[in-house]
Amino acid sequence: MSMYICIQEAFSHKIAARPERRRQFEKELISSVGIASDVLTACLSLSEFKEQVLEAFASWIRLRPGIPSSTLACHPLVLNALSSLSSELLSEASVNVISELIHYTTAKSSGGLSAQMPLIQLLVPHVMRLTGHLKDPSKDEEDVKAIARLFADMGDSYVELIATVISELIHYTTAKSSGGLSAQMPLIQLLVPHVMRLTGHLKDPSKDEEDVKAIARLFADMGDSYVELIATGSAESMMIVQALIDVASHPEYDIASMTFNFWHNLQVYLTERDSYISYGNEVSIEAERSRRLQIFCSPYEALVSLVSFRVQYPEDHQNLSKEDLKDFKQTRYAVGDVLIDAASILGGEVTLKILYMKLVEAVGTCRNDEMCDWRPAEAALYCIRAISDHVSFVDTEVMPQVMDLLSKLPHQPQLLHTVCLTIGAYSKWLDAAPGGFSALPSVIDILMSGMSTSEDSAAAAALAFRHICDDCRQKLCGSLDGLFHIYHRAVSGEGGYKISAEEALYLVEALSVVITELPPDHAKKALEALCLPVVSPLQEVINQGPVAVQKIIARELTIHIDRLGNIFRYVNHPEAVADAIHRLWPIFKAIFDHRAWDMRTMEALCRACKYAVKTSGKFMGATIGVMLEEIQGLYHQHHQPCFLYLSSEVIKIFGSDPSCANYLRSLLEALFSHTTHLLTKIQDFTSRPDIADDCFLLASRCIRYCPLIFVPSPVFPSLVDCAMIGVTIQHREACTSILTFLSDVFDLGNSSRGEQFKSIRDNVVVPRGASLTRILIASLTGALPSSRLDVVTYTLLALIRAYGVKSLEWVEATITLIPLTAVTEVEKSRFLQAMSEAASGIDISAHTGPIEELSDICRRNRGVQEIVQGALRPLELNIVPVS
Repeated sequence: MSMYICIQEAFSHKIAARPERRRQFEKELISSVGIASDVLTACLSLSEFKEQVLEAFASWIRLRPGIPSSTLACHPLVLNALSSLSSELLSEASVNVISELIHYTTAKSSGGLSAQMPLIQLLVPHVMRLTGHLKDPSKDEEDVKAIARLFADMGDSYVELIATVISELIHYTTAKSSGGLSAQMPLIQLLVPHVMRLTGHLKDPSKDEEDVKAIARLFADMGDSYVELIATGSAESMMIVQALIDVASHPEYDIASMTFNFWHNLQVYLTERDSYISYGNEVSIEAERSRRLQIFCSPYEALVSLVSFRVQYPEDHQNLSKEDLKDFKQTRYAVGDVLIDAASILGGEVTLKILYMKLVEAVGTCRNDEMCDWRPAEAALYCIRAISDHVSFVDTEVMPQVMDLLSKLPHQPQLLHTVCLTIGAYSKWLDAAPGGFSALPSVIDILMSGMSTSEDSAAAAALAFRHICDDCRQKLCGSLDGLFHIYHRAVSGEGGYKISAEEALYLVEALSVVITELPPDHAKKALEALCLPVVSPLQEVINQGPVAVQKIIARELTIHIDRLGNIFRYVNHPEAVADAIHRLWPIFKAIFDHRAWDMRTMEALCRACKYAVKTSGKFMGATIGVMLEEIQGLYHQHHQPCFLYLSSEVIKIFGSDPSCANYLRSLLEALFSHTTHLLTKIQDFTSRPDIADDCFLLASRCIRYCPLIFVPSPVFPSLVDCAMIGVTIQHREACTSILTFLSDVFDLGNSSRGEQFKSIRDNVVVPRGASLTRILIASLTGALPSSRLDVVTYTLLALIRAYGVKSLEWVEATITLIPLTAVTEVEKSRFLQAMSEAASGIDISAHTGPIEELSDICRRNRGVQEIVQGALRPLELNIVPVS
């Protein structure tokens, strides 16, 4: 028992041991494996301890002790475990021993499969001999149960272990080091027949469901592992493919879906050019590729038929629980992926024909009859939609018939929902195919019906309308009157459409992209018409006076502001948008003035302004000044972070424009000065992480786009101080923005453009260097979550690269603060060596181990973490060393 407990300590992480000590302990144990195995072998004679002996032996094998395969193959403990496996009294300990031996044969430390083949050849036959016991009526019920567990996929089973061994053997046969397939054919010819003998069990109704699952998993694993061999299309490999087709045909989805990964991997192997490199020239490659694709057409055609029915709604779909409905949706997604794989092999047109025939069959029993079963037609359309990306944009054979059938289907809500999504999925076909344009009127009629039928169908119809307008925009320029009619009905809420405010944005975007295709003069007029039904409700509220603007609920404003934002975003006519925002500025200003306290409204308004700035660019010069003046004044009163991100977009567009330098300088100094007064302690950062995030995003953008304005300004040192205070904020986005700003500061001198600012940067950073280093190392060692390690490491290395030898002094002074009870001198020296290499210009990206190890050491338990953080005190900008 003591030997078992001893070995278990090697794998336990409950004890707070240093990584180096844990590695040393494992080495000590491995060096004692010979003695341990001798003691355990001697104990085999004590029958009452046999179970404990085998359990202990399994744990020692888990150490991967490097015992030669030939030694293990004849070792008494191994032979005893094998004999116990096939004895009348099946023991759990013997199962554990064999399991660990199988894992041992695949471990790199044991030499890999080639070195362990004698042991593998001993283990596999012993396990396979148990198959016949499952049907032996003379076997004790408990023994049968134990053997059945070995083959159960989800239990503590030998089926999984056998599959693992076979899988590793298959990998071995295909490895270059083993000589490749031709050299390993004898082993392959031994393995495949043994597995193939289980095929009949898949359809045996007398088989227990768990056994069938285990056997199906074995075939699926074999397929995944043998995919390269199977892809050759040999007669033997097609036997495996047929077995996997049998698994895919199983009525239980959980069993059939086990093969889905194989079909995907096979598709990748058959279609990717790298699979054929060995065939040399392009002619040979294409010939072999065509040969293989031809061979696998039949299995994939069968697969399409076998899986497509699984997306059909169950009869009791209305009574499905939330969890069951979620599972059903996941099933549909998975089947859709399989159909995409099939279309990659067969081609979109062939796959479409198979699915179209299913649609025709379903439609034949479901035409304008409210009592018909709509579910088969919906399922067929779902599958047709799934493969849309693989169907030719100019298909003239099947797609026109599909589109023709859509108008004949009843307007059942779920069916209409899928019809609308299918129309949207084939919007590119509607644009490119010879008969696509003629189908547009009928499909738009269907979409209008979808908008009126149910909320789900309305959402699908709105999205499809967006896709059609996007892809057919040039063809639809002459149909603006009809499109505007649909648009007005949707945004006014008076047309009987069941479209939500969010989905109405799809129609806004749809009209916007069509207007983009118009000539500038026409686009300006169309833009005015597009804005009119959106602006009118806002103007009505403003006309009622300031009190009305202040009292109205935010949503009554943001619905319309968001629509304007999308118009400015998607109408790609810079001058027209600049003119529109100039005309609408009085409305925007009124909302700014009277709702500046309302974060939700301000975010929507600033987002709309951001899109206007982004689209209009320099054409917005007439309005940008008053806009910046507005947000500069309001930020001082209301501290809305969206004012900062709007300013960030302005900096991107106008930052390098000398004519804007004065008012940008005024804006930035006002925003940053006020922000640094808001964020004076870590608690301020924690309570307003949004302000911190947007502030330092803006600061980083200033470094990139207007360093001439930003770096020499008096707010630059204040922002560095502010960043030092807030580095340890736990909010992920705000923390990342702060660290990115600091690394941008340290990297300023890396470009020729930034060279002129090095002296200014140095005057700010060098006096703070020791504190910056201490805070960053404190962040590495526990002040921030380990998930932030990469960005903290990059920032620290940026500091090291920028200041070389001087930075090493800061690092050494910081590391000295950590007590030796937390980090030893050896561990400190490894970290310092890594920092020294970084300072000398060596690329440390491949040598971050010492940094990660220091982080792990200082986080190994709460006590150590508190000692380290107590020593480094990251929340204090300046500390006096304790003598």
